[in-house]
Amino acid sequence: MSTDPRWRHPVAALLAGVGIAVGAALGTAVPALGDPAPDPVGHEPPPPRLPVIVPTASDWQPKFPFPYDESRRHVTEADITAQREMCQWFTAQYDELLQQIDRFNIKLISRHGNWAADDVVAHAEAVTANIDQSVAFLTPRARALTQTRTFAGDNYFPLYQGESFYLMWQHLSDVSGGIRAHQPAWFTGPSVQRFKYWGSRINRSHVCQ
Repeated sequence: MSTDPRWRHPVAALLAGVGIAVGAALGTAVPALGDPAPDPVGHEPPPPRLPVIVPTASDWQPKFPFPYDESRRHVTEADITAQREMCQWFTAQYDELLQQIDRFNIKLISRHGNWAADDVVAHAEAVTANIDQSVAFLTPRARALTQTRTFAGDNYFPLYQGESFYLMWQHLSDVSGGIRAHQPAWFTGPSVQRFKYWGSRINRSHVCQ
């Protein structure tokens, strides 16, 4: 290393500057780690009851992208009516219901799964009431969807996104059952994730537009 004072001075200054910057950063970061910001989601009150969906007439029509254009002949008027009405529920309440489920799980997890803590039970009852109301609306419509068998023996829905609606409904039912049984959040987690997955497929398909 050079001992020339012309080089020692700028290097020392640079290191000193870095030390000051790092020290300042650590001085502000360490207290933040020891004092986490409050979690407003984990302290929200139980949600209100969602409005009852009353299906209305509309000019909505199903979509038939390839290869569903080839199965169009198997789609019935009952299929179209069922999807039209499920789309009305999906557009109005899917996002809100999903947020309610997530917020409840955050509250339960933040209390280490203790169902006796605070208003966890009241929150669970409010969320399951909204889930059950949605399931009651979706059940006859999901069951009305036509299902056929492929040559390989697999289940097949000739209506585009029919399968997504059907499986979303099934997993939403499972979420309600898990919460009602006071299961831990990790128990209902897989059903919640599948509910999100099929709902995301519906959303990204734009089938309800």
